[in-house]
Amino acid sequence: MSYKKRIASLVLVDSLIVILSIFLSYFILLPAGSPFTNVIIVSSIVLFLSHHLFAHMYKLYKRVWQYASIGELTGIFKAVTFSVLLTAVAQFILIQDVYFRTLAVTWMMHILLIGGSRFSWRLYRDTYIKPKLGGKRTLIIGAGSAGTMVARQLRNSNEADLDPIGFIDDDKNKCHLEILDLPVLGNIKEIEKLVNEYSIEHIIIAIPSLGRQAMNEIIAQCTKTKVKTQVLPKMEDLITGDVEVNQFRDVEVEDLLGREPVELDIEGIADYITSKTILVTGAGGSIGSEVCRQIARFSPKELVLLGHGENSIYAIEMELRRNLPDLHISTEIADIQDREKIFTIMATRKPHVIFHAAAHKHVPLMERNPEEAVKNNVLGTKNVAEAASAANVNTFVMISTDKAVNPTSVMGSTKRIAEMIVQHMDMISETRFVAVRFGNVLGSRGSVIPLFKDQIKNGGPVTVTDPEMVRYFMTIPEASRLVLQAGSLAQGGEVFVLDMGEPVKIVDLARNLIRLSGYTEEEIPIVFTGMRPGEKMFEELLGKDEVHDEQVYPKIYRGKTPVVDINVMYELAETFEQETKESLRKRLLDIANFRVKQLRALSRVK
Repeated sequence: MSYKKRIASLVLVDSLIVILSIFLSYFILLPAGSPFTNVIIVSSIVLFLSHHLFAHMYKLYKRVWQYASIGELTGIFKAVTFSVLLTAVAQFILIQDVYFRTLAVTWMMHILLIGGSRFSWRLYRDTYIKPKLGGKRTLIIGAGSAGTMVARQLRNSNEADLDPIGFIDDDKNKCHLEILDLPVLGNIKEIEKLVNEYSIEHIIIAIPSLGRQAMNEIIAQCTKTKVKTQVLPKMEDLITGDVEVNQFRDVEVEDLLGREPVELDIEGIADYITSKTILVTGAGGSIGSEVCRQIARFSPKELVLLGHGENSIYAIEMELRRNLPDLHISTEIADIQDREKIFTIMATRKPHVIFHAAAHKHVPLMERNPEEAVKNNVLGTKNVAEAASAANVNTFVMISTDKAVNPTSVMGSTKRIAEMIVQHMDMISETRFVAVRFGNVLGSRGSVIPLFKDQIKNGGPVTVTDPEMVRYFMTIPEASRLVLQAGSLAQGGEVFVLDMGEPVKIVDLARNLIRLSGYTEEEIPIVFTGMRPGEKMFEELLGKDEVHDEQVYPKIYRGKTPVVDINVMYELAETFEQETKESLRKRLLDIANFRVKQLRALSRVK
């Protein structure tokens, strides 16, 4: 039915109901009286006009009545009540008397007939028109507003393949009651029992504001059942409109490892990003691209995406242009090892802030190719830092790693040396240079989680180096937000360290992923392969001589790193290509771990 025909039909139905309700009320009270007295005629005209006035005000003709609920009933109540009150005022003015009993009966008849005409459509639709779901028997965890919304949406969607059976909630006041004709079956601890008892085939966790610890407890109960479990999108995504309530997602390991989000100092970040030119190196990488997304929220004057891989730069450029069409974006395809090109870009773009995310990060690969790690992580950083200083950049933020602490690998050593270069540049330049360290990020390229997922997809086994190996983990968005926050705190020369929470055993991570994928360890076994070259059993965020106990901001610490001899690093830049892979590995470790005197003694012997 077209919009105009629908409005006309509702107006006609309401007009008949208004006239019928007032005549019926007089007939009930005065069955022998004449139906065409002045009182009835005046009351009918006033009630007729006032009803349509208030029906328009409360949008009774614009509501979708097949989904009618409390909100629609409230609108009917207000429209009818105010129209009857206006009729009473008209009786008093025109007739000098108010027929309270008649108006009370009219009000009741009016409510019943208007409400009945609207809600009967929903009743008819739910009973006869809407096909029975016949989908997977679904248990909804959370009987609050979000859970109720999910249940209503599943029932009202003809395309849904999920049939809600009941709710789970720890609120004792809701237990054994019904919501939308669905029972609250029990509490969280009873999930496994209820799944078996009611033959549940699907679980939806519908508590978007749930804390991490509580989420862990619920997911732990759900994984015992081997039933596919999905979750409602996060509250922040619902609020921003990035996703809708019916866009359920699979439970990911991030749900188990993430922490409570920290509130950012929006004004502090905006002060140094909004209306400024910002340049990001490595903008196509997993960290660099997320830094770009976070920066874009603060409306920079220009966002310059610099990277070596054209495909990854193109992908983040297209994403940002699609989501933020008003954002001024520029792209630069360049290798940070190309010193002349980097200096030209800095002089041309004149960025206010640089986020330096470009680096080689894969530990085993860099062990086999130490010269490439030096070229990219050391010389590349030196090029970008010196170009930033020459272009009078205000703030330079280098993204580092926990592997730079007491490094045992080529990758960690080159990142520590890059930190030294940044600290030295802060001492001799007007630009503020800082570094930000954090551990592993979930889902980044080369991280263990995509590897585990591929192994599970291929039927296993899942390979773990050592049963005691632990790592710190953080989500990419959280790490990127805290990098921006650290940049706002920069005074120059600091090495900021992000609070990574509690370390996680890699074998526990593997077990969780296997369970979340619906398998057991008997089906997907875990195999221990032994530690690879350059790997540590555990990572550190600060060395013993670097620790400041107080946080400069929630989840951000400031490290106190020792003074370094920059000449040793510059000697490295000039002579590293003359060394063998093995001697270069040793030299990098010596420099990064401050064994400089030993290194020079060895040089003199040679």
